Amino acid sequence: MASSTSVPAPRSRSKKPLGKMADWFRQSLSRKPTKTPVSPENTRSDGSQPSSSDRPPSLGPSSEVSPTPPPTHLGAHGSSSSSGGRWSKDYDVCVCHSEEDLAAAQELVSYLEGSAAGLRCFLQLRDAAPGGAIVSELCQALSNSHCRVLFITPGFLRDPWCRYQMLQALSEAPGAEGRTIPLMSGLSRAAYPAELRFMYFVNGWGPDGGFRQVKEAVTRCKLPKGEGEGASAAAPALLG
Repeated sequence: MASSTSVPAPRSRSKKPLGKMADWFRQSLSRKPTKTPVSPENTRSDGSQPSSSDRPPSLGPSSEVSPTPPPTHLGAHGSSSSSGGRWSKDYDVCVCHSEEDLAAAQELVSYLEGSAAGLRCFLQLRDAAPGGAIVSELCQALSNSHCRVLFITPGFLRDPWCRYQMLQALSEAPGAEGRTIPLMSGLSRAAYPAELRFMYFVNGWGPDGGFRQVKEAVTRCKLPKGEGEGASAAAPALLG
């Protein structure tokens, strides 16, 4: 009978190494990560902050830019040109006359300027700029006046320069009634210029030479609230 041999049982593996490894994992997971102090120099990255060469230059006190106010255009007597009205032009009336009627034209101008309205008159021989071109001075005066007075006399009709003044005055305001005021003196009605037949004239045969009617006509149109209103108000310059 064969003898039975006993087979030794396999040895069980030791659990100690596994337990130690598990404890190591637990300790590793339970540890809090230690924060490493970061200096401000390390916080900058290559793309987070622009370099000093990319930054716009700062403005110092000497380079500060202040807004420039828009220019204000001033007319006569320091008023704004946008205000319009009487001061939008340099003169209230431009007096056109012949050279031989200079004395009578000066009387008319003295009467208008000495009135309570204090009308501003342009008399070419008195107010034209020395050295200025005669035609240019006349055109500027007509353009810068609210009204034009044509002092029509026999000398006016004989003078080609006076005819030019008359046509130039009409071209400045061809449709503005009351802006051109003919003052006829020493002439019959038949001698009235054909170019002016569409407008009334002031008869200068009266005791004041028609100066009062001229002043009233200029006073009505020198403060234009509108072209239509000023023209209609100045129309009654009477036909004598």
